[in-house]
Amino acid sequence: MADKPTSGELFGIPYNFERPSFGRLLSAHWQPGDGMLVEKPFGIGYTLNLANWRSWIVVAVAGALLWQQQQADGDAEGEQATDEPVEVIVDDESDD
Repeated sequence: MADKPTSGELFGIPYNFERPSFGRLLSAHWQPGDGMLVEKPFGIGYTLNLANWRSWIVVAVAGALLWQQQQADGDAEGEQATDEPVEVIVDDESDD
């Protein structure tokens, strides 16, 4: 039985299933002169090239959205604490 290739392209999308080394991981995410997206060092598809300034804008926007979501979740938890059921006692005595 023939060995399956561990890297290549399938329908124009790159894949690489070779065991990654630390140097390959580091160099895959820092490629000056390349575009914003580069091939992943392990797996299928593309990843951000941190040597490109546009990638840092994407990271900053994602971080801001995550922070905003966490703030909204914290506010919702505070509202739930104040929206607990309240016991109401009605005195139904008639003075007639």
